[in-house]
Amino acid sequence: MTNLKLLSSLKLVVKSLRVGVMSTLLTGSVIATGLSAQELGWPEKEELKFGFIKLTDMAPLAVAYEKGYFEEEGLYVTLEAQANWKVLLDRVIDGQLDGAHMLAGQPLGATIGYGTKADIITAFSMDLNGNAITVSNDIWKEMKKHVSHENGKPVHPISAVSLKPVVDDFRSKGKPFKMGMVFPVSTHNYELRYWLAAGGIHPGYYAPHKGDTSGQIDAEALLSVTPPPQMPSTMEAGTIHGYCVGEPWNQQAVFKGIGVPVVTDYEIWKNNPEKVFGVSKGWAEENPNTHIRVVKAMIRAAMWLDENNNANRPEAVKILSKSQYVGADYEVIANSMTGTFEYEKGDKRDVPDFNVFFRYNATYPFYSDAIWYLTQMRRWGQISEPKADSWYKDIAKQVYRPDIYAQAAKALIAEGKAKAVDFPEFATETGFKPAQTHFIDNIVYDGSTPNAYLEKFAIGLKNDSKI
Repeated sequence: MTNLKLLSSLKLVVKSLRVGVMSTLLTGSVIATGLSAQELGWPEKEELKFGFIKLTDMAPLAVAYEKGYFEEEGLYVTLEAQANWKVLLDRVIDGQLDGAHMLAGQPLGATIGYGTKADIITAFSMDLNGNAITVSNDIWKEMKKHVSHENGKPVHPISAVSLKPVVDDFRSKGKPFKMGMVFPVSTHNYELRYWLAAGGIHPGYYAPHKGDTSGQIDAEALLSVTPPPQMPSTMEAGTIHGYCVGEPWNQQAVFKGIGVPVVTDYEIWKNNPEKVFGVSKGWAEENPNTHIRVVKAMIRAAMWLDENNNANRPEAVKILSKSQYVGADYEVIANSMTGTFEYEKGDKRDVPDFNVFFRYNATYPFYSDAIWYLTQMRRWGQISEPKADSWYKDIAKQVYRPDIYAQAAKALIAEGKAKAVDFPEFATETGFKPAQTHFIDNIVYDGSTPNAYLEKFAIGLKNDSKI
């Protein structure tokens, strides 16, 4: 056995003994408060490799590593940046990665067989918000003519109604209007489509049953995939006229002077779920203790990121600016991570909830969040056939695993590392948020009635409609 391996094993033994003693000491108080804390067993697998894409919302992984939370759970983790979302998903499926920072739509898309078919689950939501839509300087110049101003500054949120005359002008001249998003089942794709459609611009349909996965059927704006770090340069080259992406790649456009973020996803859907931590269902079944311990470490990282009104964010930005994580300049990452957001150069506004990692139960895997993604897959044709409300709920429960999350949270509470008040009431939590009203088009979303929700949209598939 190597010295490093021996040291790791000794650390794990010490940790396990400490946790065992703590569990014994806490048993009485746990029973008294009515909480059912589970005493965790040893991790089945100690050495783990997790993948991520270079975005600021991978922060819970980086923080759990840098602050030692993984090691305190007896886990020895390697974090590895991936080339793109498809490579990342494929490597989780084939076992090269034990888990990964994923688009919330990826486990759902894989489970229903859109693209790659695989059983992927998530027990941890990584964040809320964090995205924006940016357009090139030339497009913004034309959009501004249709945007209301107050005290010399644009009034936010900016609707895609202001973009429609620009798109119509392109079409009248026979020119395609192109925009980038990061992946077909990404939040960015659905947010961009939502914003465009709310402004009367058709973003196009998918028709996988006909072999058409371009998403451009009947489109007035043509959306295509561009990897996040390449968004600014692709727009600068004129290949796309705008994009929807996570940070820091919107603020990068501002710093480079090549574009203007016009709307954040917080303004499209306030406190929308963004990324998740995904693992294969088989891996979770083989490594249940390991999985719970991973979730414990990431909950602690999320708590650290949000505690004391984001007081730790400057330190988090220093971590993320390292080349092995996001690798962008400190100032670029800090522009949004520390509670502000810059639209036009010099128009920096307070947006304390632009990135949320723990508050508002951000880490809890709500079924209603999963169902929203599924409704958008149906709306734009990625789900070709109509589905009953019960189907949406069944898929959500296959993929989203609040039961695993609850075990991790209860263990942290029993160890005195978290407070019960900071989590949902597990005994009564249904996994469905109350009807949500904060959308840019004022349409109310109730996850318990997905088909009724789809009926509310002027643009998009519903009922028995097909492509």
